[in-house]
Amino acid sequence: VQLQASGGGLVQAGGSLRLSCAASERITTMGWFRQAPGKEREFVSAFRWREYYADPVKGRFTISRDNAKNTVYLQMNSLTPEDTAVYYCAASNTLILSTMTKETAYAYWGQGTQVTVSS
Repeated sequence: VQLQASGGGLVQAGGSLRLSCAASERITTMGWFRQAPGKEREFVSAFRWREYYADPVKGRFTISRDNAKNTVYLQMNSLTPEDTAVYYCAASNTLILSTMTKETAYAYWGQGTQVTVSS
């Protein structure tokens, strides 16, 4: 499975961006992680039958999925400088729900896309 992420960029605080991740074939769970400079990669959001969010993005980010296109979207609103990171798309066909937030649960990764939020 190949994942192609797009949609990063530079935005001012309070602004919005939408990330997209297209998979080369149908896959059960698709999600997003991010890695800020000097920090470990962290879970952001995932979609498997329903939406899952990390606490820092709840109420600001919305994940959605277009099954016909094997694509997942991450709409990011009310962005803050703390959201600045490289965002990675991830996917899995065998993920166990209890491991949703773990990097090791995802077998497939896309290239990162940079999101920079200026203050």
